[in-house]
Amino acid sequence: MPTSAISLKGVTKFYGHELGVMDVTFEVLPGEIMGFLGPNGAGKTTTMRALVGLLKLTSGQAYILGEEVTIYSHEMRKEIGYLPGSPGLYENLTGWEHLRFLAKMRDCDCTEEIRSMAERFDLDLHRRIKDLSKGNQQKIGVIQAFMHRPSILILDEPTSGLDPIVQREFSALVDETQSRGAAILLSSHVLSEVEHLADRVVIINDGKQLLVDEISNLKKRTLRTVDLFFGSPIPPEVFSRVHGIKDVHTYGNRITCTVIGAETELLKVAVEHGLESVQTHESNLDEIFFSIVEGGDPNGYSTIS
Repeated sequence: MPTSAISLKGVTKFYGHELGVMDVTFEVLPGEIMGFLGPNGAGKTTTMRALVGLLKLTSGQAYILGEEVTIYSHEMRKEIGYLPGSPGLYENLTGWEHLRFLAKMRDCDCTEEIRSMAERFDLDLHRRIKDLSKGNQQKIGVIQAFMHRPSILILDEPTSGLDPIVQREFSALVDETQSRGAAILLSSHVLSEVEHLADRVVIINDGKQLLVDEISNLKKRTLRTVDLFFGSPIPPEVFSRVHGIKDVHTYGNRITCTVIGAETELLKVAVEHGLESVQTHESNLDEIFFSIVEGGDPNGYSTIS
């Protein structure tokens, strides 16, 4: 089994008596994209800042490529690309000067990568940063995270302020970075973006981790609507007795019901009654996320407290 690129074990941070995060535990493997989801104030930024050594943990451990964050070397820092939620840019420098300065601090020549990504994102590097729009400043933040081809990417709301065309280019860059084996921890409020990019997701709320799972598994475990079409009307009582089925309604020759788990038994009964066609309406990540965070966990998710 591959060694974890990112590993958190019981990560806990208090700010005085105020909870930042408690007992956060997950790992990201090389070549994996982990979506990091939660409402504002849930603890995502605290966790990410702890991973790059900007916060001292109250308890627990965080590791990058097997080295504990509190003691990892200068060489290890070169393996990390970090984009904070509010990038600290040297506003009196041009984009080119800022990025070249950061490359020099890492002891690497990123000239070609900087030029290539600036062209890709349609960014003028010769203007002072303070004269750029928020979106163009965000482009500089993205470039500084990716330009040295790190093996670990920690990205906090990376597409904030980017227009849809640039967001699409960013997604392509993430796909390319994953294909070369980098591990990516990606926080975003754009749930459709996470659904498209991520292999797994971590969901936290109020500083506590709720779950870690593959997006495909979450979809299998969530409620979804199924439409069954028959040649003639079918009594709804036929399906009300099927395990895992509820909210059965009849509309002429169509039966609509809500399903959780496998559809095997439902389809078996439907075929016995002359099923002609079936249509399933899958939940998206937005619906899954809100069903978990808003309390009650109505869809049967197991949580981690």
